[in-house]
Amino acid sequence: MRAQAHTLEAIVSGMVLLASLVFALQMTAVTPLSASTSSQHIENQQQAIGHGVLASAAAEDALKPAVLYWDNSTAQFHNTAGGREYYTNGPPDNRFGELLERAFDQRGIAYNVYLRFQNTQERTVTTRYVYSGEPSDNAVRASHTITLMDDDHLRDADGTRNSTRIGDPATDYTVSDTGKNVYNTVSVEVVAWRI
Repeated sequence: MRAQAHTLEAIVSGMVLLASLVFALQMTAVTPLSASTSSQHIENQQQAIGHGVLASAAAEDALKPAVLYWDNSTAQFHNTAGGREYYTNGPPDNRFGELLERAFDQRGIAYNVYLRFQNTQERTVTTRYVYSGEPSDNAVRASHTITLMDDDHLRDADGTRNSTRIGDPATDYTVSDTGKNVYNTVSVEVVAWRI
């Protein structure tokens, strides 16, 4: 009799545990904003695209000229709109901009491009290069570092090298001179997210 009571008690306990598990699973809602393996896959893919764009631009020798695509007379990047020194209406009109457009704009992916460097007080400064808005929570980042030398020349609007060196005292370039052996080291960072 005692063994039957223990068996019955075990069966009832198992059913209560199973019922509570079923109830808990029914209460969990899956929404479009819930984390899933598919959204993680998309974020990984966007990050790989960002790394690919930066690597391609560096391999084609288009990344450094894009950073040097600066109009010294207006103290902003060439052909920016609204008096801003950075791009808000799409990428710049250079090879790096073409790579960004092909990789992100044609796929409906929003992105920002930032330049990060150390100032003379050795503090990290972040400058906008392309700004499309505030990134979402699922934004991914990719970066590539370039080294600027004192004798590097700024680029004209058509992309050709002009006579203005970034190390000249009269140059009003957005990246500051560290006063060391190199002008500065710049991390070009792409932040991408789904719209």
